[in-house]
Amino acid sequence: MTLDQVQIGNSAKISSVGGEGALRRRLLDMGLTPGTTIMVRKRAPMGDPIELQLRGYELTLREEDAQKIEVASL
Repeated sequence: MTLDQVQIGNSAKISSVGGEGALRRRLLDMGLTPGTTIMVRKRAPMGDPIELQLRGYELTLREEDAQKIEVASL
């Protein structure tokens, strides 16, 4: 499953980060690395962007980018 499919309040563990070039590098630099546990805190009214909690901070991510991150539920 991908990160955009995780429901609000649920946690998941990142299994792989897709994308290419600068996009993939940016996702990894933001702390979205394999093995990291994330929790979906909330979504904007239209579903985009998604607010995540990981590594002790909040991160807002576009749904398009979240679709490139494979996760496994906990």
